[in-house]
Amino acid sequence: EVQLVESGGGLVQAGGSLRLSCAASGFTFDDYAIGWFRQAPGKEREGVSCIRPSDNSIYYADSVKGRFTFSVDNAKNTMYLQMNVLKPEDTAVYYCATKTASGPYSSVDYYGYWGQGTQVTVSS
Repeated sequence: EVQLVESGGGLVQAGGSLRLSCAASGFTFDDYAIGWFRQAPGKEREGVSCIRPSDNSIYYADSVKGRFTFSVDNAKNTMYLQMNVLKPEDTAVYYCATKTASGPYSSVDYYGYWGQGTQVTVSS
């Protein structure tokens, strides 16, 4: 059974940093694309950063390039999202997920297993 459990969210001032963690079980990161997504109130869920294991490509949304870093620890089967220089517009519930269907690895539509989400709030 695939399980994804996020942690590390919280309240931070603009310009600050947070690191999100996602502990995975039931699969390994070599098997499927994995990603971080977020959903702000009243908005659709969007891709933040995704990794495609076939060629180790990493996607970053334009809004987070240069500020966020996606990494994995294969020994712990845990993925991380280091978020620096946070902005109020980064406020959202952040989810980790694994891709289960064919399609662009940066698209939320092709991810079938999701964590429960962790709230990130950035104050101005």
